[in-house]
Amino acid sequence: MSKYLKKVIVFVIAIMTMATMNGQTLTERQKGLAACACLMAQGDLERLEPAVKTALDNGVTVNELKEAFSQLYAYTGFPRSLNALGVLGKVLANKQENWQEGKPWKRPKEWDDAKAAYELGVKNQTQVSGRPFNYDFCPQDDYYLKAHLFGDIFAGDQLTAADREIVTVAALSGLGKVAPQLAAHKRGAVNMGNSQETVDELCAWLCQEGYTLSSVWPKGEPNTAFAQYFIGNSYLAVLDKTGLCNVTFEPGCRNNWHIHHGAVQVLICVAGRGWYQEWGKEPVELKPGVTIAVPEGVKHWHGAAADSWMQHLTYHANVQPGNSNEWLEPVTDEAYNKLPK
Repeated sequence: MSKYLKKVIVFVIAIMTMATMNGQTLTERQKGLAACACLMAQGDLERLEPAVKTALDNGVTVNELKEAFSQLYAYTGFPRSLNALGVLGKVLANKQENWQEGKPWKRPKEWDDAKAAYELGVKNQTQVSGRPFNYDFCPQDDYYLKAHLFGDIFAGDQLTAADREIVTVAALSGLGKVAPQLAAHKRGAVNMGNSQETVDELCAWLCQEGYTLSSVWPKGEPNTAFAQYFIGNSYLAVLDKTGLCNVTFEPGCRNNWHIHHGAVQVLICVAGRGWYQEWGKEPVELKPGVTIAVPEGVKHWHGAAADSWMQHLTYHANVQPGNSNEWLEPVTDEAYNKLPK
């Protein structure tokens, strides 16, 4: 690998490490709301269920989650909103004593006064936008935004204005391909009472925890050539003619046990969370900035956490003539499911 690429990798790791150390403003409650909103937007019901339980454990109330999932229909559509509410109902079938119902829901008075709802919407939209906003290009959407989204929906009192924007930024981060709206709501989150540090940390946390994959490293193409040696889907991006690659693992994806003969493999986690394990040793958690040098001849595997995307850069060092890669048995579900959550 070239000296230039080595410098780039070291720089990126340093930036990620500093961001992780400096981000201290996001509360566990906000993380709970954000995780649920992000997974709801993706329609990932399997991962949403444990996220709902964690949110409730960390102080988010039942009625706050109802309000968040209801609000997000305006951004993600009714199907995903209703599915998320269905997951919440499923979780509550085994309600824990420490979970709070929250303050009672009451019908907003603006629902019975169209003019009042519209005026509230104008006020809220102006605050979110930082200036008066009129979408004259499409009067229908302009009215819906003012009267319904920022009027009827924002009239509810379960979530604060700051909470609503945390929820919205998280959902748009998970939705993908909505960059203009995400950028606007990141600014709006500050306008509605969140600090810039909290918003920045929120977006970084969603990526670091693998809820989103907003990475500077390309995802690449489906890793079909090696698919037989993986459980789950992986993606490969060749970054440099010297052999530097970025491998992206979907949640739960991992490669088989394998051995590198005649070379040292270097792994550098750059996004999400995952695992690396050598035969007979305890697993090592992969997080952005963690670097592993896999000794030549050592049996090992690596992959994503069950609830997170993961990306790592990889290249080979100390390459000897006749080097090879020996693929072995898969990492069983039984062994993988014993990993810490």
